Amino acid sequence: MIPWPPPRRTGAKSLQCGVHVFRVIMASMSPSSLVRPTLLIAGIMLIASNLRAPVTGVAPVLDMLRADLGLSAAAAGMLTTLPLLAFAAVSPLAAIVARRTGLERALLGALLALLAGLCLRSAGSTWALFAGTIAIGSGIAFGNVLLPSLVKRDFPQRIATLTSSYALVMGIASGAASFVAVPLANWQAGPGWPLALFAPALLVVLSLAVWLPSCRAGRRPVPLSADSAAPRQAIWKSWLAWQITLFLGINSLIYYSVAGWLPSMLHDAGYSATETGSIHGLLQLASAVAGLLLIPLMRRMRDQRALACGVAMFSVLGLSGLLLAPQWATLWTLSYGFGSGASIILGLAFVSLRARDALQAAALSGMAQALGYLLAAGGPTAIGALHDSTGGWTAALAACIVCACAQIGFGLGAGRNRHVG
Repeated sequence: MIPWPPPRRTGAKSLQCGVHVFRVIMASMSPSSLVRPTLLIAGIMLIASNLRAPVTGVAPVLDMLRADLGLSAAAAGMLTTLPLLAFAAVSPLAAIVARRTGLERALLGALLALLAGLCLRSAGSTWALFAGTIAIGSGIAFGNVLLPSLVKRDFPQRIATLTSSYALVMGIASGAASFVAVPLANWQAGPGWPLALFAPALLVVLSLAVWLPSCRAGRRPVPLSADSAAPRQAIWKSWLAWQITLFLGINSLIYYSVAGWLPSMLHDAGYSATETGSIHGLLQLASAVAGLLLIPLMRRMRDQRALACGVAMFSVLGLSGLLLAPQWATLWTLSYGFGSGASIILGLAFVSLRARDALQAAALSGMAQALGYLLAAGGPTAIGALHDSTGGWTAALAACIVCACAQIGFGLGAGRNRHVG
């Protein structure tokens, strides 16, 4: 605090004191110090908007894409599986890159990879479709891993609020991508799916424009806890870390299986292409709405075991409804979407809440994302194989219900108010 009135000084000492006081006042009123948190939060939300939409926007136009390129069912299924494999392969590298370049620059690289992948995927050829999908998965993997670490570093007192908020934005953007995919594909004569697959690039460009000032501000140091000297490999020996990983991984396994095959399930149940696209969009929006309800709840709950159990039960209810009464698919899709979206929010919050510092959060996030998405990568293929072998969706949905019940058990462990290690 600057004393006032200032002590009496004469000559050069008085001038130096005046210059010092002026610098302190101007620094406290610096526009960058006032604007940076706002830009940072806006950047977090915009980056989050790109973490699901480029993947979920494929399913509504998958039949058009297959017809135009002559893809088999197995090859089409790889368009859902490849991003998950990229998530699993690239996620462990994100924390290493962030430690060397800084979180801001690592996330900038993720956005550039995502933009390049979207441009390549919509080029119109089969090889570009798959190569672009891999690039998209790599960019999303970095964002998935590093956003929880960024929130832990810069907003440690607002983890629940910001995690819920960016998950809400993620769900809204992915829902919009599903809603507009079919209209965009039908907007022009000839194959219109490239336009539908390129549409998320607009969000990436906007994200780059907002995120660049954070990169120009330079690399910020990461505050460490007293336990940071412990080797990061100890996370892999922590049962709590494994519970968080399996809670997120099982939820992702079910989500990407359902998101990838829901249009086909609905089509077999008698729904039109337009109806399946709309209900698929509702799945994304329902997952976004979960954030609005979880924000006030997570602020008041230090122990989230009951919350983890409750949201997983919504998933069980929705999946059971799709199995037993598909004529009410809209209701069951909303129930499942809410439960799955809430589980994603809780899982991402667990990464920040159970870690002791930002670097441990990045390491835990890398573990959870790598193993979780490796587990999820087999989901769409396994569900498709069950459908082909049984001739229906009963066995596939029953397997998803069993997995959702297992998720409840891991949520009871991950929700405890403890730290990893």
